[in-house]
Amino acid sequence: MRDVVGKLWLAMIIGMAAVCPVHAQLWGSGEVRLPNAVEFANQMELGNLRQATAWLDAGLPPDFLGSRTGSGLMIGAWEGNIELMRLFISRGAEINHLNANGESALALAAWRGNLDAAKWLVERGARINAAPRQWSPLHYAVFAGHTEMVDYLIGLGADIDALTTNGSSVLMMAVYEGREAMARKLIEQGARRDVKNEWGDGAMEWAMRNNNLGIARMVSNPEEFNIAVSQPKEKWGEPKRSLSMSKELETLLSMRQTLAERKLSTDAIDRRIAAERVRLVREQLDRPSSPQRASTLEVTASRNKSQEQSIRIIQQKKPDAGFKVPPATFHGKPKMPAPAPVRNY
Repeated sequence: MRDVVGKLWLAMIIGMAAVCPVHAQLWGSGEVRLPNAVEFANQMELGNLRQATAWLDAGLPPDFLGSRTGSGLMIGAWEGNIELMRLFISRGAEINHLNANGESALALAAWRGNLDAAKWLVERGARINAAPRQWSPLHYAVFAGHTEMVDYLIGLGADIDALTTNGSSVLMMAVYEGREAMARKLIEQGARRDVKNEWGDGAMEWAMRNNNLGIARMVSNPEEFNIAVSQPKEKWGEPKRSLSMSKELETLLSMRQTLAERKLSTDAIDRRIAAERVRLVREQLDRPSSPQRASTLEVTASRNKSQEQSIRIIQQKKPDAGFKVPPATFHGKPKMPAPAPVRNY
């Protein structure tokens, strides 16, 4: 009996990770019931083409948005499931439709490094660049460190100086994640180094805050770099780390642990965890300007154990009144700090 109860409980907590044809497809006597946003997301993440076809045949709008990620086309791009994308496009899905975060299918494919999916979308008219002040596919590819995707998008003419919703540049995404080789690639392609976002931060500030001196040297000239490293570390905002967790992520991680302990597949739950981490990153980086240093998000993982990821919020201290950080780039002869005035008392 205990085994039966345990199995029933497990089926509930994984959010319909297994396909249940009677529950998912039928309503009344043979009539297909259209899904709610959660049911739709669960089944599309599982790649359930048969269910998707039944719903579309029953009148589901091809751009229906699930509770996570977005439409069927977007979920297909996120999962790298070209057959799922093909189905929704054949039923009239808009290839450049955006989800609630302003993300297109191509942006989601770029985030996951799904190069084949990205090429499939581009061949069918997906826009390479986002609207002004929106996260672009290139932002996501750089942030996630997908070199092949970055090369592909730049080769197609992606805007290398595109800005996110808070004014952060593509180069700043590489600096934020400490990706020195990626930052060098972007600079060699002509990326601007002097961009400041709404927080007043730029590539130099993020590099110095995280003690990435190699990147700081790269995004400045020698004089600027010397001025920057002469400043006390507190001026850049000493990281104060604390664990960050949303209720959704806490629930998903708990569910994953249960599945792992029972030696069951965690593939479906891992996809949901990844989607929630995307939301957390966007939430942190899209914060409006504040009189204090904005919080940033640090994501770490083992290359061989992707499930053992951790998320940390880094709270930054507010600089002293009157302090101004050196500009990330400088044109003309650099100006050294003026000597302190001599006062006669």
